[in-house]
Amino acid sequence: MALIRSYYSSSLSAFLAATADEVIGRLALSNEFSLEQSQREAWSEEIRILQAVLPGFDGSIYFEYSIPRMGQRIDILLLIGPAILVLEFKVGEKEFTSTARDQVWDYALDLKNFHETSHESFIAPILIATKAVSNYPTIATTPQNDRLLFPINSSVGQLRTVIEQILQFADGADLVKEAWESGRYCPTPTIIEAAMALYNGHSVSEISRSDASAINLSQTSDAVAQVIQTSRENSFKSICFVTGVPGAGKTLVGLNIATTHIDKSNDMYSVFLSGNGPLVAILREALARDKVRQIKESGGKMKKGEAMSEVKMFIQNVHNFRDECLIDESRPPIEHVALFDEAQRAWDLEQTSGFMSRKKNRPNFSQSEPEFLISCLDRHPDWAVVVCLVGGGQEINTGEAGISEWIESLNRNFHDWHIYISPKLTDSEYGAIDLLEGIKSRSLVQYKPELHLSVSMRSFRAEHVSLLVKLLLDMSVVEAKITLANVREKYPICITRDLDKAKKWLKAHARGTERYGIVVSSQAERLKPHAIDVKSPMDPIHWFLDGKEDVRSSFYLEDVATEFSIQGLELDWVCVTWDADFRHTENGWDHRSFVGSKWNRINKPERKVYLKNAYRVLLTRARQGMVIVVPAGDHEDHTRLPEFYNPTYEYLKSIGFSEI
Repeated sequence: MALIRSYYSSSLSAFLAATADEVIGRLALSNEFSLEQSQREAWSEEIRILQAVLPGFDGSIYFEYSIPRMGQRIDILLLIGPAILVLEFKVGEKEFTSTARDQVWDYALDLKNFHETSHESFIAPILIATKAVSNYPTIATTPQNDRLLFPINSSVGQLRTVIEQILQFADGADLVKEAWESGRYCPTPTIIEAAMALYNGHSVSEISRSDASAINLSQTSDAVAQVIQTSRENSFKSICFVTGVPGAGKTLVGLNIATTHIDKSNDMYSVFLSGNGPLVAILREALARDKVRQIKESGGKMKKGEAMSEVKMFIQNVHNFRDECLIDESRPPIEHVALFDEAQRAWDLEQTSGFMSRKKNRPNFSQSEPEFLISCLDRHPDWAVVVCLVGGGQEINTGEAGISEWIESLNRNFHDWHIYISPKLTDSEYGAIDLLEGIKSRSLVQYKPELHLSVSMRSFRAEHVSLLVKLLLDMSVVEAKITLANVREKYPICITRDLDKAKKWLKAHARGTERYGIVVSSQAERLKPHAIDVKSPMDPIHWFLDGKEDVRSSFYLEDVATEFSIQGLELDWVCVTWDADFRHTENGWDHRSFVGSKWNRINKPERKVYLKNAYRVLLTRARQGMVIVVPAGDHEDHTRLPEFYNPTYEYLKSIGFSEI
């Protein structure tokens, strides 16, 4: 049975025969918010207009059609002939604003990308400003040639003509209402969209894919939830290791558990912890803004500070959580469940001890960050659960312990803890094979296949991007060529020597509010001639959350993000600008650091790993496609000689990337 996604739906003939009061009555019954007079008046106007425009057409109509990924609703959706018409009404407006055009375009894109039975259909986004004067609307498909039209501006008087022109333009078989409604909605939201949807009460199954090629995120969430329930019922302590490829949804699992396991009435508190400062700041800001917006739309008032205080209850910086636990080392934290995002980035003993001595006046601190964090939850007299969300090959900073330190800590001091492990934790990129052998003798260890997420959700257009990046960085040219052939049809990747061409490429491919931006390595210090200065800090909140009109946003292509500010986040379209810090040679990658006025060779193995992983992060941030810029260099600048860049570009070209 098809899920009901609209407040009102019917055949066009039934809608045309109904009175406005009958339609509004059904809309009001389905509306979960208090019905404001302004909403009632808007519905009345839409009904009046449509009942004058639609006689003679055959099809179906849907009012307030839900888009869970976006947390919004389409004003009107029409199925007529072979076309899907997405109508956004701006009642009382005279102008067609760019924001409104992007809004209706985003709705159409969501159907095109994520609604199974809309993939191959003609979709026409139409913006109606009810007080606008007549203009000359243009009917045209976007350059992607995927049957999605550019947004069409229409006055009320032109709407019938616009619909007729669309139907003349569209081809193919007529849509069948029952078949279309039965299509699965399989979204892949950004982590920001997902956080907002989960915080607003949507289930993980509503906002994640459910097709056969992707492991259902709800399975992993359910497996973790079962561990929490069992630990609580039997009063023991447990730790779970959840693994996944880049973009597979590990953070989404953590947020889902954190939002569903909060019950103040019985001390069931969960907290989502991350050492990724930009991610925490961005998620908190996005949730607080969204909370204020929703309260305002429902007629109420809330200051952002109030909303932020609520959000901070379940999303915290791991270092703040640690500092709170240092105040009284005998008192357990209020939370019984702690979810550590990017657990592999927790600090080792040397980094933790040095920090405690310098910043906290605690000399001779003898615990690594993983060991101390487990000990905090171990203070509970009854039960506790730690969930480690683990990415492989993503350590990018000095002092990051990797997952091995979590295992060592359990072996040293926490012998009564139950351990639940993803079978993939034995893979080489997690660096824990030998240590896992050492805990085989423990009786409280279980391997659970559900704790691994094997398919990238970041790119809904290609499942093999993370593999392609791995092969590229490992210099496995033959395998990379084969993988690229599987990727390029749905996920464009281009290379160029010209940053301006790359910027134009981004703007040409992005539709609606699809976000794009430039990312670079934090070591890319000789991109200054291209107006890229990695030492000039960007504000991640503005860069990731603000719109096209804000010069601080990613859209302006002025400020850039490094691996530190973008890890754990994603954009739709990315420009990776590649400097001479990571150079291709016949003998492998040449790792460099710019000091003073020259490039110095990096010799320490761990620093080489960090730099390679930085490029792994940068090359796996795009959901829909990317362009890689390798500058041409300059014979007159000894720090940017062409021979520093040419071999890298030729290497990428040899794999088969298209040039622009």
